[in-house]
Amino acid sequence: MTIDKSSAAALSRSHMPANFDISLDSYLGRSDFGRGYVENETRIPEDFGTTQSMQGFEKTYKNIIDYIVRITFRIWETRDVDYIADTYTGASVVYDDYGLQLGNEKIIADTRHTTRAFSNIELVADEVIWAGDDEIGYHTSHRTIIRGTNDGDSKYGPATGKTVEVLVIANCVALGNEIFLEHVLYNNSSLIQQLGLDINQLARSMSEGDSVAGWPRDSATWQALRVAAKPDVALSVAEPIEGFDPDAFARAHLNQVWNRGDLACLPNYYTADFAFTGPTDRQSLGIDAYAEFVLSIRECFADLQVQMDEVYWMGNLATGFLISERWSATATHTQDGLFGDPSGIKVQIWGITQQHIIDGKVMREWLLFNELDVMMQIARGHQDKS
Repeated sequence: MTIDKSSAAALSRSHMPANFDISLDSYLGRSDFGRGYVENETRIPEDFGTTQSMQGFEKTYKNIIDYIVRITFRIWETRDVDYIADTYTGASVVYDDYGLQLGNEKIIADTRHTTRAFSNIELVADEVIWAGDDEIGYHTSHRTIIRGTNDGDSKYGPATGKTVEVLVIANCVALGNEIFLEHVLYNNSSLIQQLGLDINQLARSMSEGDSVAGWPRDSATWQALRVAAKPDVALSVAEPIEGFDPDAFARAHLNQVWNRGDLACLPNYYTADFAFTGPTDRQSLGIDAYAEFVLSIRECFADLQVQMDEVYWMGNLATGFLISERWSATATHTQDGLFGDPSGIKVQIWGITQQHIIDGKVMREWLLFNELDVMMQIARGHQDKS
């Protein structure tokens, strides 16, 4: 089989798993699906789960969940960092919080840096939403909890001795045992706060010069980030179905809540007591708290219009759905608020949202966007004006 790893093909409905037979919950023997990590659970099971077609992958991997969980554990926790060269292509394209990182050598160097800064680091699998196959590529949205003690110097400064717990969501596309495309968001703003550092001061200092690899993004990189794996036509239009449609749900929610600011519609999408986890240590229960979060972002950017870049899911009406949504926006920083005095600059915002849906409503949501990067863009805007 000839594998094209120059770009990722968009998914169709047939690529969405209709059940949770191959899922992280099944793999780890959890009693319920979609709720995430259970403290002290077995991290790597003795039985690697249901076998699925993995043509081109190492024979040790039984399914895509097994692949994602065990390569992460092997690279980070057994410190086999060089294994990255076997699981990322030499020309891999990685869009992170700051910009574009090219090639597996850069990933290896960054991983070595992080393991030196957090010598006891753990990457705990919280959730993996997947779709696709071994011909078009396996798309995975891997939600991870990073734990460790900052006992070495990091890119944020000298060791602080602080213990951190930080959420990460990495959306990857893998073929033939190699990841060739990744969109990854580290909750860096949360990490900085947990390290006891001044986030505003760091954002200012990091925005000066070219000290951060891949930052700032040029317009070509920004456009490539947004269109990677994006379908030409939304599945809800290209392949319409009757009844609950995860694609239509995700797109309608994004448009009505984030673009139109219609917060009165939130009960149509969320259960009354749904749990929300967001960037910079945001945790809340219920619709009112979520409405405040949405308002706090929209108030800063009067022309905010978010586009959906990719949606995929697993599940069915009877047991519920897990949905991964990747989205982006270019918006003008026109108002004061979360990000200080208005700078008047156009800001690049992109994020990944995971939702656990039961009976057509969200009962849990995890959302990350490039918040530290947004702060850096605004800081650079103020510097350029001064």
